[in-house]
Amino acid sequence: MKFLAVHPSPLMYTKVFLRLEPLGLELIAETARRYGCETQLIDLQVEPAPALFRLVEAWRPDVIAISLNYLANVPEVVDLAKACKQRLPQAFIVVGGHSASFIADELLEHGEEAIGAVLKGEGESGLPLLLEAIETDRANVHAVPGVVTTQGQGPQPTFVADLNQISPARDLLRHRNKYFLGMLDPCASIEFSRGCPWDCNFCSAWTFYGRSYRTLHPDKVVEEVQRVREPGLFIVDDVAFIQEKLGLEIGEALARKGVKKEYYLETRGDVLLRNKDVFRLWKELGMAYMFLGIEAIDSEGLERYRKRIDLSRNFEALEFARSLDINVAINIIADTDWDHERFRVVREWCKEVPEIVNISINTPYPGTEIWLTESRKLSTLDYRLFDIQHAVMPTRMPLEEFYAELVETQRIMFTKHMGWNAIRKFGKSVGRILMRGQTNFVGNLWKFDKVFNPALQLADHRMPVKYAMKPPGNGDGKRGKSLSKSLYIHQPLGRSGRQLDEASERFVDQSRGAEQVTEG
Repeated sequence: MKFLAVHPSPLMYTKVFLRLEPLGLELIAETARRYGCETQLIDLQVEPAPALFRLVEAWRPDVIAISLNYLANVPEVVDLAKACKQRLPQAFIVVGGHSASFIADELLEHGEEAIGAVLKGEGESGLPLLLEAIETDRANVHAVPGVVTTQGQGPQPTFVADLNQISPARDLLRHRNKYFLGMLDPCASIEFSRGCPWDCNFCSAWTFYGRSYRTLHPDKVVEEVQRVREPGLFIVDDVAFIQEKLGLEIGEALARKGVKKEYYLETRGDVLLRNKDVFRLWKELGMAYMFLGIEAIDSEGLERYRKRIDLSRNFEALEFARSLDINVAINIIADTDWDHERFRVVREWCKEVPEIVNISINTPYPGTEIWLTESRKLSTLDYRLFDIQHAVMPTRMPLEEFYAELVETQRIMFTKHMGWNAIRKFGKSVGRILMRGQTNFVGNLWKFDKVFNPALQLADHRMPVKYAMKPPGNGDGKRGKSLSKSLYIHQPLGRSGRQLDEASERFVDQSRGAEQVTEG
């Protein structure tokens, strides 16, 4: 059986700052290969759609699996499925991934029979059973765990039994030199853990994984790191190094083997402060960049997004990150209720701090609590605008003024750290990148105005909507624990689903608030 894995094209912000290796799709491709499929992978982030269609017509795969991690890619994915089905009617087309898991029924409706199934949850677990059903009992595909079809759906998706038994098919990815993350050029991706034990109301990582948290064995991590030939490595964990012991074990094992790369990771401020020795060690190993999800610069904002960390602790974490002498990037969520003065205050703060500051727009996504609880109605049902760079809820200011303020605020960050400032500040590093023949980062240094433009963003709102989202429910009066459970893809296993030592479990519960400790 021939299996083709497909990744859709890039989103707006990835056209300037990053282009990430499709690690999840590589894991799916390797799963199919181990099942016995002849497997290929194509990434439309770096190849045009006609290349996909030529491959479909020439190679004639039996199964086409399209990844859908980002909601804004929905129209493209649906159209790709229809185009592939038209060219190869006998092919079975399945869509999976993070966003696909939360909108399975919508995808099938939009697909108009082109999409044979949506695979919810961890694809590495459900895919072998789905492939078996496609091969031997296609009429009962809908009975497979995690599968949704127009005929029905199977039981709840299951977790991968052992994360140490799966690996990405990195060799199938063409054009590996096209992936970068800032000055990590080229850059590969790797995971040390899956899931998040926190419950921020704007995030769907914890509802997808059922508040589970699972880790890979240090030996497996070291093995995977050694297989990566790129000098830059992005650790994709939702929160890196929650547990001190694990972070130290992995780092010390890499040090013993003499492995040194440039690392980029994401973590929380309170985790950084709790496990300072871990981050000191990883600085020595080559941790060059860190992303901290600050989200707000005032207590009101932190409470709104349920970050469950004091403002003073966030700023303390920034001070410690600065002391490590690494490049720190932080994110601030712009609420659509912001006015001119609020944007001005944020801009002034951005000018004062040394960190790279990214501004994204508060966006309720399916799978998040604010998708159900947000009292303001959505101003659009166009999937394409759900990319955290468009306002999908009513703005206090006229929309054109909101975008003008947003882009000007983003430009403050860009001019501080990109363009000629990047050449002056990081000249030696830029030179090394160019000496390797890599031009991704340098080629994007002056692209900001071509991508981030208020007029273009406004024009996006005027585009005809081919596929409309289903509006969110109102939560049916649900709150707290019952509301959260209605959003889960993988049902929570409680304490047994989190590979945390007792001290780390207590730390997580304390940071979530005493009233949340009883939740599984």
